[in-house]
Amino acid sequence: MTSAALFAEAASLIADADGLIVSAGAGMGVDSGLPDFRGNTGFWRAYPALAEARIAFEDIACPDAFRRHPRLAWGFYGHRLNLYRRTRPHPGFAILQGIGGSLAGGCFVFTSNVDGQFQRAGFPENVICEVHGSLHHLQCMDGCGLPIFSAEAYVPEVDERACLLTSPLPRCTRCDALLRPNVLMFGDGGWLSQRTAAQRRRLEQWLATAHRPVVVEIGAGSHVPTVRWFSETLGEPLVRINPTEPEIPGRGVSLPMGGLEALQGIRAALDSSGFLR
Repeated sequence: MTSAALFAEAASLIADADGLIVSAGAGMGVDSGLPDFRGNTGFWRAYPALAEARIAFEDIACPDAFRRHPRLAWGFYGHRLNLYRRTRPHPGFAILQGIGGSLAGGCFVFTSNVDGQFQRAGFPENVICEVHGSLHHLQCMDGCGLPIFSAEAYVPEVDERACLLTSPLPRCTRCDALLRPNVLMFGDGGWLSQRTAAQRRRLEQWLATAHRPVVVEIGAGSHVPTVRWFSETLGEPLVRINPTEPEIPGRGVSLPMGGLEALQGIRAALDSSGFLR
């Protein structure tokens, strides 16, 4: 089947829906210039200091890294926080907003990304579920009872060559313990999930009102299958956009390409059908 035919099929599923579920993995940010850490090769290319030390992604993206070498851990996460703050979301985000705005029930976002790009693109906070938390929020390492709070006031200074934080380590205002990002890391028993749990409740309430939703999944791989599992267990038509793992188990459309290319193709098909006007 040609790309044009696939785009038309995806557009038909969207036109028949009353709500849009956007499920997004790390591949959603690739067209914005964000790195996608698929295996150590890509990860070490982005962080040569960690490559030199042979530190794998799972070994830096874990609470133990903050205990063993807090300046290295915050060098990694501080660099990512600064990167996310200056990154402009690609036009695919606006396409999704336009599609959601054309449906009676609007849209809801379910994402494993911690980059805050959906908020930065203009999606309302109350229609986003960040299942792995957000790097734009902080929590106490020691779980002293300090509530999760915005990282807006924290501006890390990082030696990118060495991947080391050079500014003072962030400290808890209640107990003076080290602060950490409010993201679910590998082997993480200390993640505070209250913010994500509240988002999940709003998602469940929205799903209860959507009678014919369609799922558009972008860039969700099987290495960390949270988003793929969510998309597949809803029992709704699925448009899966993935250049390397596009297969779908049931009803839907498989688009083996990048996110922006696929979304632009779907948008063109919807325009030609007169749906988006």
